[in-house]
Amino acid sequence: MKLTEELRKAMRITVDYTNMTEKYLGDKGISQKTLDAQRRLAKAAHTYVSRNRGKDELFMGWTELPYNQAEVVADILTTAKHIRRNFDTFVVLGIGGSALGPTMAFNALCHLHYNDLPKSKRKGPKFYVEDNVDPVRMKELLDVIDVTRTCFNVISKSGATSETMAQYLIISDLLKKAGVNIRDNVIFTTDASRGNLVKISKELGGVKSYVLGDGVGGRFSELSPVGLLPAAVLGIDIKALLKGAAYMDKLCKPSDMYRNPALMCATLQYIAMQSGKNIGVLMPYSDNLRYVSDWYAQLWAESLGKNVHLDGRPCNIGQTPVKALGVTDQHSQVQLYTEGPYDKVVTFLSIENYKEKTPIPHGCENIPDVAFLGGHTMEELIQAENKATAYALTKAGRLNYTIRLPELNAFTLGELLFLFELQTAYAGAMFDIDTFNQPGVEAGKKATFALLGKPGYELQRSDLDNAAPDEKYII
Repeated sequence: MKLTEELRKAMRITVDYTNMTEKYLGDKGISQKTLDAQRRLAKAAHTYVSRNRGKDELFMGWTELPYNQAEVVADILTTAKHIRRNFDTFVVLGIGGSALGPTMAFNALCHLHYNDLPKSKRKGPKFYVEDNVDPVRMKELLDVIDVTRTCFNVISKSGATSETMAQYLIISDLLKKAGVNIRDNVIFTTDASRGNLVKISKELGGVKSYVLGDGVGGRFSELSPVGLLPAAVLGIDIKALLKGAAYMDKLCKPSDMYRNPALMCATLQYIAMQSGKNIGVLMPYSDNLRYVSDWYAQLWAESLGKNVHLDGRPCNIGQTPVKALGVTDQHSQVQLYTEGPYDKVVTFLSIENYKEKTPIPHGCENIPDVAFLGGHTMEELIQAENKATAYALTKAGRLNYTIRLPELNAFTLGELLFLFELQTAYAGAMFDIDTFNQPGVEAGKKATFALLGKPGYELQRSDLDNAAPDEKYII
């Protein structure tokens, strides 16, 4: 995609927060006075994020990913070409952001039935992401791939992620038994110099590896080699993806929330959470954007779900992200959103121009309930349903706003991801929390280590055994 300034402007994502305001929701909406009262806090949050850009010690290296990867992108494109030529299947072994990001980009920018297409139409290997340790799932993956014809991308910064390393042990054992040199079929994405995958690479004589930088946490890693390598293998334009992120970064330079879309989104969500809206629904009207909701759920939940402020004062901050899909969940969840508790903010992801229109033929002329659809397109229908749902929520006094993509492509997806990442960083700064740590996740990891007998966790194992209830209540 050749990106002129005119094309960038045409591809600009917009945020329409009309249906968050008192003017359209009455006393259930956010007044201009309330919004203006947060301008100083929003500006301070913007200053904090801007001042700390690129600082690895604060896990803000992700802010520079759109700009500092020219060499690595060139190398990834070469590697991706090699993989497409030499392998039938490409499998990501990872969990959390290492899996959610690649899955999201695959679903967003590839054919929705990509793996079912004949190879001549796919123009690349089949693609799978193994983000769980369900034993059935692993067994059944192995039923549909030939490990000798599969390239495995093992993603773990520490090389100590139990789930990912369990998968690696299974795959490496199978490759050995098949007489395949492991380094021929495996690529690592890990730390530059530390961690178990670095040790394993040396033992194997040097495995092709990409670096996940010190300042890039898993949930902010999609624009790093974590996401760029799988995307490139699939033929996604990763340069356009990064250019889209850089463009959104440019749009978010102003410290005035009325000129900064990510800062406005963060401020709206902050005000909503302060008034008890502790559930955030992300509802894309596109099957291609379905897994953006999964990716966003981790980003928002892990970043904002904290129990202390930066100075150690206790708090319990966070908003529960909920995934919905338009039009599907109009027939399952929207009844609750329209008439249930006033505890939600609904964010719509809308597309102005779908890559397909799909005309609806005339027919059933004697049945008015059906005949009226003839002559329209499925694009018109889904857009009408999107507008109708927003209208119904607004009439019911429910907070909702729309992030609108002119069309879905690598550039606009890059914009969207960076918008959400900046929104999250701003919101965390407004709440005065550490947006980038995850102590709650680490606690669960350590308990798992103890239960499986990992050396060094004997004391925690004893605590777990002692914590077992004396009396259980089971029906």
